[in-house]
Amino acid sequence: MRVEDSIHVSSLEDSIINQQYKDNKSPAQFANISLKTDSSRRRYIAAEIEKFGQGNISAQAFTFRELCLATQNFDCESLLGSGGFGKVYKGHIKSKNMDVAVKQLDRNGFQGTKEFLVEVLLLSLLRHSNLVNLVGYCSDGDQRILVYEFMPNGSLEGHLLEHGPDQKSLDWHTRMKIAAGAARGLAYLHETANPPVIYRDFKASNILLDENFNPKLSDFGLAKLGPTGDRSHVSTRVMGTYGYCAPDYACTGKLTVKSDVYSFGVVFLEIITGRRVIDSSRPSEEKNLVKWAQPLIADKKKLHLMADPLLEGNYPMKALDKALTVAAMCLQEDASTRPLISEVVTALEYISNIKKHDDHKEETPDDTFKSPPALQTITSHVDRIASNKPNCVIERY
Repeated sequence: MRVEDSIHVSSLEDSIINQQYKDNKSPAQFANISLKTDSSRRRYIAAEIEKFGQGNISAQAFTFRELCLATQNFDCESLLGSGGFGKVYKGHIKSKNMDVAVKQLDRNGFQGTKEFLVEVLLLSLLRHSNLVNLVGYCSDGDQRILVYEFMPNGSLEGHLLEHGPDQKSLDWHTRMKIAAGAARGLAYLHETANPPVIYRDFKASNILLDENFNPKLSDFGLAKLGPTGDRSHVSTRVMGTYGYCAPDYACTGKLTVKSDVYSFGVVFLEIITGRRVIDSSRPSEEKNLVKWAQPLIADKKKLHLMADPLLEGNYPMKALDKALTVAAMCLQEDASTRPLISEVVTALEYISNIKKHDDHKEETPDDTFKSPPALQTITSHVDRIASNKPNCVIERY
C-alpha cells in the first residue's frame, strides 16, 4: 500500500483494549451491546463516549442546538436521503466553514444505537483517504447523530443504478477508478488495521464520491473486528444486504475478510454491467445478477453482452475481459479461492492502465509476463477452476 494511503494509527487493539479496557471488556462486547432497557442503554452509551473522549475520539462533540442551526432545524429541503438507521441531511458548520452530512439515527431502533457506537469508535481510530471522515457526533439526551464530511457527488448507487435521463453516465475510466479506490479502502481495513476490520456492508449506496469521483466507504454500523491469532473467523449473527452477502457467511455465520471480497465482487459486477444485483423488474432469468452473469463470463465470445449499454462500447475489450476475470474470482463459492483484496487492488490498477488501442495488439506471452503477479494468480485460479468445473466459474446457491 502506498505511503499516502497508509496513515499510521495506533492499533485498534491497543486503543480499545489496553488504554481503556483494562477491566477485560473485549471489543466484541463493546460493539455488541447486550439488550438493555432504552434508558439504561442510553446511559451506557453516554458513559462510553465520555470515556473514549479522553484522547481517543478525534471527532468533535456537537450540541443538538449546533446541529439544528447547521441543518436549519433538520429541514426537509436539506434531506439528502434516508435508510434503515435514520435520515441524512446536508448542513453547514459556520465555526468550521464546512459543508457536512448529518445523519440522525432512529432513536427507537436498537440497531441505530449500536451503529452509533461502532461508527464513532471505528471512524475515530481509523484514517484513510478512501474512508469517509467523521467530523463529529452528538449524544445530547436521547439524540444519536453522526456528522461526516460532505461528499458532493453523492453515492455510487445514484450515478450507476439510479441514472436519470439527463444525467451523464460514468465512463469506463471513472468506473475503474472508483472500484480501485473502494478496494484500497477495504485493503486498509483488512490488512493495515490491527486487528483487521470486516466491513460487512459493502454495497454501491455505501460508496460515496467526492468532487473528483474519488470513492470513500461510509456507514460502518455493521463493521466487526476480525479474527486474531490462530482464529480463522468470527462467528456472528448474519447481517448485511440481500444479494451482497457471501454464501458461506450466510449459511454458517462465520465471518472472514473473504466475506467482504465476495461483496466487492458483486459491486464490481454492478459497476461493469450497470445492473442491480437483485432487480425484480427484469425477466426471471436476469433478476439475479450473479446467476445471469455466470454463463456469460464462461463464454469469451459473450463478454461484450455484459458491459453497461450506457458505455456505448467505449472501453478496451481486454480491460473488460480482465475485469470480469477479477469479478469472477471474487465471487467464488469457496472462500479460500477468493483473492486477498490487496491482490484485487493491484489487478485493478493494472486494468485501469489498459487503453482502447491495446485491443488491436495481439497478446503475447510477454504481455502476460508484464501483468502484475496478482492478476496472473487470479487468472490462473479462474482457468484451473473452469477446467475442473465447466460453466461453473461463479456458482451461487
